[in-house]
Amino acid sequence: MRKYILFIGFLIINLGLYATHNRAGEITYRHVSGLTYEFTIVTYTYSLSPADRPSLIIEWGDGTNSTVSRYQKTQLPNYVNLNLYKGMHTYGGQGDFTISMEDPNRNGGVINIPNSINVPFYIETILNISPFIGSNSSPLLLNPPIDNGCVGFPFYHNAGAYDTDGDSLSYVLVHCRGENGNFIQGFAYPAASSSFSIDPITGTLSWINPLMQGEYNVAFLIKEYRNGFEIGSVTRDMQITIGACNNNPPVIEQLNDTCVEVGSTLNFIVKASDIDNDYVTLRGTGGPLVLANSPALFPQPTTGHSFVQSPFSWTPLCEHVQLQPYQVVFKAKDDGTPVNLVDIKTLFIKVVAPSPKNLIATAQANHIILNWNQSYCSNANGYDIYRHNGYIGYIPSNCETGVPSWTGYVKVGTTNSVTTTTFTDTDNGYGLIHGPEYCYMVVATFDDGSESYASLETCANLIKDVPVMTNVSIDSTDQTEGKVSLIWSMPDSLDLTQTPGPFKYLIYHNTTGLGQSVTLIDSLSNLTDTSYMHYDINTEVNTHFYKIDFINNTTGNRFIIGSTQVSSSIFVETVGHANTVTLSWNELVPWTNYQYIIYKKNSLGGFDSLTFTTNQEFTDSNLVNGSTYCYKVKSIGEYSAPGFAKPLVNWSQEVCGIPIDDEAPCAPDLSVSTDCRLIENHLIWTNPNNSCANDVVAYKLYYTGSINLDYNEIYNPLSSSDTTYTHMGMSSVVGCYYVTAIDSFDNESVPSNLACIDLDSCRLYRLPNVFTPNGDNTNDFFIPFPYDFVESVDMKIFNRWGALVFQTDDPDIMWDGKDINTKKDCSEGVYFYVCDVYEYRLEGLKMRQLQGTVSLYR
Repeated sequence: MRKYILFIGFLIINLGLYATHNRAGEITYRHVSGLTYEFTIVTYTYSLSPADRPSLIIEWGDGTNSTVSRYQKTQLPNYVNLNLYKGMHTYGGQGDFTISMEDPNRNGGVINIPNSINVPFYIETILNISPFIGSNSSPLLLNPPIDNGCVGFPFYHNAGAYDTDGDSLSYVLVHCRGENGNFIQGFAYPAASSSFSIDPITGTLSWINPLMQGEYNVAFLIKEYRNGFEIGSVTRDMQITIGACNNNPPVIEQLNDTCVEVGSTLNFIVKASDIDNDYVTLRGTGGPLVLANSPALFPQPTTGHSFVQSPFSWTPLCEHVQLQPYQVVFKAKDDGTPVNLVDIKTLFIKVVAPSPKNLIATAQANHIILNWNQSYCSNANGYDIYRHNGYIGYIPSNCETGVPSWTGYVKVGTTNSVTTTTFTDTDNGYGLIHGPEYCYMVVATFDDGSESYASLETCANLIKDVPVMTNVSIDSTDQTEGKVSLIWSMPDSLDLTQTPGPFKYLIYHNTTGLGQSVTLIDSLSNLTDTSYMHYDINTEVNTHFYKIDFINNTTGNRFIIGSTQVSSSIFVETVGHANTVTLSWNELVPWTNYQYIIYKKNSLGGFDSLTFTTNQEFTDSNLVNGSTYCYKVKSIGEYSAPGFAKPLVNWSQEVCGIPIDDEAPCAPDLSVSTDCRLIENHLIWTNPNNSCANDVVAYKLYYTGSINLDYNEIYNPLSSSDTTYTHMGMSSVVGCYYVTAIDSFDNESVPSNLACIDLDSCRLYRLPNVFTPNGDNTNDFFIPFPYDFVESVDMKIFNRWGALVFQTDDPDIMWDGKDINTKKDCSEGVYFYVCDVYEYRLEGLKMRQLQGTVSLYR
């Protein structure tokens, strides 16, 4: 034992000798080429420490390490040294690698790290090498990890992280790490009067407000994301010194996130003021200020008495376009004593490429050809083309890139080169249909997923050289004598040199749908004859589809000029539920139906307008279960192109439905209490008829004694007012329950909430710490306090030398103080025990170990 103590003392002395008294640091990296990376290790150390580190050992995360040399040492105020180290490493292949540095020790007196001077300093960075990620460098942290604050005043810090690859960054607080990268035992986040947190988006660390003077260390993780996947991280371990002062921090005026178009100049003024009339120094950091080409301009540092301002100006280039916005961090610091207080404001700036210009749409046959100018940004990788039926007059807002989904525009094509500035819309080879006005917008795209502003809209109509269907309407509903009315718009742009006529319409029909075979039902030879009534068909149960071929019927030169799009009648279906009938319908038509009017049959046999909707579904409620209700639907629509009648009105068939109660009632709310001594559980639940149902007539109560077993029904009261039950006859109160409600149609609700009783609701097995086996019939045995539901124990009692003196599996123990081996009285003193207690719990029979001491007196 003496040698062991001497060894520990020697170890502590040596750790102190080599202590560098680290305050803060981080590890960043830059991709050089292939599998080679350059790493920069930044540490801040206590300058008065006699120890120094001209080199450090770095673990590369692949099972190897290297010694890296310091290339810069800078002495800063307040006894701080800045140390910069660099090292190169080439990896053998793909994988996730944790690059780390551990060094004894931290500086002493850190409030929230117990015995900090003997706790190693550890930082790490995670590198992911994968062909799916591509080249990646870690974010750069532009602001130092040493900062100051005051008791009772807000403290703010922002690392000023800038990702040169344009990856998305997020931030999260983590515990500081020590030996072998383990979280430091006893570490706690600094105490605050309100909160201590980090903004996951901006990265601003907020401490509202410090309560006690001293030095504190905290750490946060900066995660990199690309295409929605985490690709790496950097951990910053930083130090904050809190002092006592009577000073208010300066305040930077609010800054709003914004966007700027390439080629335009973003100008704004950053202003800060101080109510204590202190001198204020204003600085800024962030990606735009450190760009190699056309960086942002921000004169700094700028100092003023009680007020300061500085203009920010940036004219971004095409190379600055990226999916993620650039972050700029502005920091105002006063000259208050003894601590300079600060305010921090962050601003996100999105750089957007200009829209493609001079988009032109030209109709040709059944397709439309688009042409536009090449993007101003030659680093674009192509274009996305969007289409909409009809002009909407869309103008993007300042930060609205691409084509938002709310416009109703749909992407119909792409080009894969910035120089490919033409696109032919054939509707995926099917050909566009006549009638709609086709409008387009084009967006330039980039490798990282960013998009330009959308072009101006341009529109075109197909030449109407074929008939266009306008009406497929049910005139009569019947299984054998139904009628459907057809109307179409005649061609008005015929080339009589190619199609001299005469002309004929061939009318085709089926009830099976698009793409299925059709039957010729009739023909018309008059070009102006554009309506037809289809008689004696089943309109009650079938949807009816029609197509009209337009024929050049010249003798010896008969051919199809073109056809209408297949169009159908509106077909309505009904589904009955409790006191409701839900109508749903669909139709296949080339025009746009923008409104549906629902009609309901009245007692006189006529139909009354019930309501209107823009959806293809409607639920009629407050109905009588078992009664029959009949409906039909009228659609109102139009073509967006000119030259067509408006509105286009079509009717569905008549259809009936019956409300049927097939919906389960809502579930009750269940609660449980227990009597551990009587082994009874008392259950009570709510009556859904008092809140969310109206026909509950019974309940089913289910029980299991363990969450690993099935539930069984234990009670089935047949009255909605019977909402209590006392469960008896179990071997233990431990168990879980749920209840369901049953309505008058025998529909059973989903299970209620689970209500459980575990052993913690009863008397847990506990042991005293003293007994007196002296034969006075008072406290003569070592026995537990009163307990519930223990199956057995495995009790072992040892003397101070580790010899076993007593052992039992009886939960009552009943040790009389005698040695189990010699049967003689044990001497007075402290005895040690290890007791495995086997208890009935929700998970089944579980073991809980007790360790402790008991004093024996006589």
